[in-house]
Amino acid sequence: MIEFRSLRKEFVLRGRRKVVIDNLSMRVPSNTSVALLGRNGAGKSTLLQMVAGTMEATSGEILSTGTISWPVGFAGSFHPDLTGFQNTKFIARIYGIDTEELAAFVEDFADLGQSYHMPFRSYSSGMRSKLSFGVSMGIPFDTYLVDEVTSVGDASFRDKSKSLFLERMASAGSFVVTHNMGQIRELCDVGIVLENGRAVFHDDLEEAIDHHTRNMTGGA
Repeated sequence: MIEFRSLRKEFVLRGRRKVVIDNLSMRVPSNTSVALLGRNGAGKSTLLQMVAGTMEATSGEILSTGTISWPVGFAGSFHPDLTGFQNTKFIARIYGIDTEELAAFVEDFADLGQSYHMPFRSYSSGMRSKLSFGVSMGIPFDTYLVDEVTSVGDASFRDKSKSLFLERMASAGSFVVTHNMGQIRELCDVGIVLENGRAVFHDDLEEAIDHHTRNMTGGA
C-alpha cells in the first residue's frame, strides 16, 4: 500500500512559483499497477521521483508498507568508474540480495556482452538503461517505478523486457509513465490523471484514459 497525505510540490522558477502537485491525498492498494497520465510538464516524472524518494515534497508525505524500486531505467546512481558487473554487485549488497545471483541474472538479461565488464562511463544511454532495467528487475520489489523503460533497446529486448515486467507484476504493483496507451492498457489497473496541479484518481482505467484524452484535446 502507498498512501499520499496532503502531498504538495512546487517549484520557484525565475521568482515565479509553479505548483505541480497540490494537496494530493489518496491510498493505492498493494499489488496495483497505476498509470500516471498527463500532458508534458504535468508532474508525472516529479510524482514518480517523490514516490522513489529521490525528490522531496514541499509539504505532506508519502507512506508505504513495502519496498519501492528506483525509477526503472534510471542510471544516475551507478558509479562511472565501476564496471556494470561491479555496480550490480554493489547494489546487491545494499539491498541484501545474493551478489553472485543478481550479477548472473543481469549479465544474462541485459545482454551487454563484454561491456558488462567495462567501466560504466563508457556505456551509451541505451546500455545504461539496459543495465538499470536488469538490476531493478532482478530485485524483488513490492512496487516498481517505470518511466518509458520498455522503449529501450531493439524489438527483441523490448519484448523480453515487457514479458519480464508482466511476470513481476503477478506479485507486485507499479507506477507507470508512458505516452503509449496500448502499454497503459496492458500494464495498468487504475489511473491517476495530473492536470494543473490536480491529481484525480480513477479506479476504472478506461475512465482515466478518457479523462486524459479530454484534457489533451480540450474537450469538456
